[in-house]
Amino acid sequence: MTLPAQMPPHDRRFRWHSDATAHVYDTAVRPRGTAPQRAIVPDPVATCLGTLAATLGTGTPFCISDTTPDGLADIAPNHFITLTGGSSGAPKAILRSQSSWIRSFTANAAQFAYDPRDSVAVLGPLTHSLSLYGVLEALHTGLDAHLLGGRSPSAQATWMRASGCTVLYATPTQLRLIARADPLPRVRLVLCGGGALDPATRTRITALCPNAKVHVFYGAAETSFITLSAADTPPGSVGQAYPGVEIAVRDATGADTTDPGTVWVRSPYLFDRYLAGDSPHTRRIGDFLTVGEHGRLDPNGNLFLHGRAGRMVTVADKNVFLEEIEAHLAALEGIEDCAVLALPDPLRGHRLVAVVSGLPDPDLSQRIKAHFQSALAPHLRPRTLRFLAPFPRLPSGKADLAMIATALEASS
Repeated sequence: MTLPAQMPPHDRRFRWHSDATAHVYDTAVRPRGTAPQRAIVPDPVATCLGTLAATLGTGTPFCISDTTPDGLADIAPNHFITLTGGSSGAPKAILRSQSSWIRSFTANAAQFAYDPRDSVAVLGPLTHSLSLYGVLEALHTGLDAHLLGGRSPSAQATWMRASGCTVLYATPTQLRLIARADPLPRVRLVLCGGGALDPATRTRITALCPNAKVHVFYGAAETSFITLSAADTPPGSVGQAYPGVEIAVRDATGADTTDPGTVWVRSPYLFDRYLAGDSPHTRRIGDFLTVGEHGRLDPNGNLFLHGRAGRMVTVADKNVFLEEIEAHLAALEGIEDCAVLALPDPLRGHRLVAVVSGLPDPDLSQRIKAHFQSALAPHLRPRTLRFLAPFPRLPSGKADLAMIATALEASS
């Protein structure tokens, strides 16, 4: 699918389509004549949506957050700000044009054949970029949006069933939680972002939504969508390039390589810059950008990821990507949430600690340790396994690595 290089003026700013209604459970929100605002407080959600409704279509730059980012008053029209999850540190403020998301609204509408009868459900708060994206895409394209954060997974599923939601935007953790509910036969499309979807969760979601196609997006706050996976994606791959995206894997010299290297993308969906915070791994060369992710492309254009440079450590003089070990953990039956941390070790460089949500479970502990022995090389095996309840999570549903490290330190 080819996307236009130049967008007409009316497609450079978000809008609230006249056919679209937003629902916070049984509260329906439609645009009304209030003044647009740049700083939008996320709670209560219905009030937030009312303010957002007044802002969309005006080109007013905005940010939905409990705190107002520095510099918001100076942002040019037709832009907006999202905040990263901050899983391993302070959140970063991401500045991007509204058109950078609108282009992907157009791509998704074509690729997934959105229909006026579709309605979109999101399970997290509007401060999380995936939920905000799903809501803005629905409202911009004329679909109803259902904001279902703040209640139990069973309550979320009950509302989706009663209201006939057909499209679900969710993170892997949100899908693992809602998969315990009764089936949702009217859901035709599940769009998962924010992390890898392990096979066990994919199987449970197929049972939950028996008539749905399940697609996983890979991307970052800075890049938006990079790849899209489908049923025929090879195991371990995050899929092929999303429409309009070009992917290159380069070695340390900057040359393209078929070996593992740094993942670079050229795309119409890239962010402008950091408004607050920074990352030493985010770089631009010409039209290409990298966030420091490492991976490889196969001959068919399928991307396989190893992990981010920021989460790469050395164990016994070998590079280890913590995300790879987390993927092994998440794939095991009985694990709802997990994380792998690296602690300093004077002999080996780092010592790996696996953290699993829940109370201590001797049977699960034995299965995890047996899996480590059979599936991981010695330097990849966590030396310590800890159970943690409650398990710290960010609003996105991702593991809060900083809080987990603090909890481990307090209990040691």
